[in-house]
Amino acid sequence: MKLIVGLGNPGYLYARNRHNIGFMCVSYLAKQYKIEFDRKQGHARTGIGNIGRYTVVVARPQTYMNATGEAVKALFQRLKVGPEDLIVIHDDLDLPTGKIRLRLGGSSGGHKGIDSIISHIDTQDFYRVRVGIGKPEANEPGVKEEAVIDYVLNDFDDNERKIIDETIPKVTEAIALLLAKGIDVAMNKYN
Repeated sequence: MKLIVGLGNPGYLYARNRHNIGFMCVSYLAKQYKIEFDRKQGHARTGIGNIGRYTVVVARPQTYMNATGEAVKALFQRLKVGPEDLIVIHDDLDLPTGKIRLRLGGSSGGHKGIDSIISHIDTQDFYRVRVGIGKPEANEPGVKEEAVIDYVLNDFDDNERKIIDETIPKVTEAIALLLAKGIDVAMNKYN
């Protein structure tokens, strides 16, 4: 069994924010594989289905971004999975809008949701699908954290939305390839 978690903040107010690209991607993936978010487990909305030879649980944590680890840890305990079974989809300020990067392990890069997961499951060794959301133009050395928060909690503009609409299906393809052929093949194609 594999656990695929899209990071974001619950609620209509945040639905189209840059910070919610993980929710957008996992929702698209679920729709493609006819998986419905019809359960509430471990502080998350979840659904179960199949991708290739794997049974997968897709999840959208309902704890807000900075407490995502609480939901992931609860799902680990309930589903009896480990870090090697976890794929997390999240936004990344350091990548241009629409760029995808897959990796196994590593630091959080300052992402509060990833920080929370690492803290709660006591390891960095899980799969990540990073989706670029770009940076605010003012994001130079010395820019206040508030400017970054404001940027990630705002919706994509029209030009970004076109790029993201093309990127979301690629994330689903990348995850399917990761599951079928492994991280190296997926990284070679999508990084």
